[in-house]
Amino acid sequence: MAHESPKGTWWIWSIFWLLLIVTAVEVGLGLWKPGALEHKLLDMKLLNWTFIILTLVKAYYIVSIFMHVKYENKALKLTLTLPAIILIPYLTFIVLVEGGYVHSIVN
Repeated sequence: MAHESPKGTWWIWSIFWLLLIVTAVEVGLGLWKPGALEHKLLDMKLLNWTFIILTLVKAYYIVSIFMHVKYENKALKLTLTLPAIILIPYLTFIVLVEGGYVHSIVN
């Protein structure tokens, strides 16, 4: 039999339900595309910003809880998160800028 944590499994299920709700919100926003989120902020629609933020929230919980990074020492946390904190915005910027460029060339 597997070793049972003293805290039980309620916290795993609570994170699961949180991630499920965030995913359902993302899917709902992707299907519904509310007009209120069609306004632009920093040359990008609010809907895109919402997807980026919700995806980062999901990534945080997956990495910190399910990959057990939350319980490591500070040096290892920084080693794992600092490159991601620098790389993710950079890659997002490149994808959005190049996507806009390709769209302007095609039309």
